[in-house]
Amino acid sequence: MLRIARDLFIDEDKDIEVTFVRASGPGGQNVNKLSTAAQLRFDTRRITLPADAELRLSRLAGQRMTKDGVIVIHAQRFRTQERNRADAIDRLLELLREAMVRPVPRRATKPTLGSKKRRLEGKKRRSDVKSKRGSGGFED
Repeated sequence: MLRIARDLFIDEDKDIEVTFVRASGPGGQNVNKLSTAAQLRFDTRRITLPADAELRLSRLAGQRMTKDGVIVIHAQRFRTQERNRADAIDRLLELLREAMVRPVPRRATKPTLGSKKRRLEGKKRRSDVKSKRGSGGFED
């Protein structure tokens, strides 16, 4: 069992499906012979997530989530199946943990008087620099 949050667990054997495919890119002869890249498939409908966490998960997963709610992660960073499998599972857990965190709502505040003065002084300085540029112009 993999723990995602205090009350959310995933059964690694039942919920996660890992298959191994041939990796792309450089790697010499092994790329053509060995299937070391891990392709992880996780059906999000098998676990019960809060509604807001589901929305955050779909936004965070992006194109990695299919229309059916299956997250597909392709891991080919390492040269062995075991390390690529562990990497894919770690990336899935990180994605799910990030989706479970509720964002802190922003509280609107007003700028301080000092910050307003500093902003206007900076604008004045920049205006002076720009006004001194260029030729004074010729009068006929």
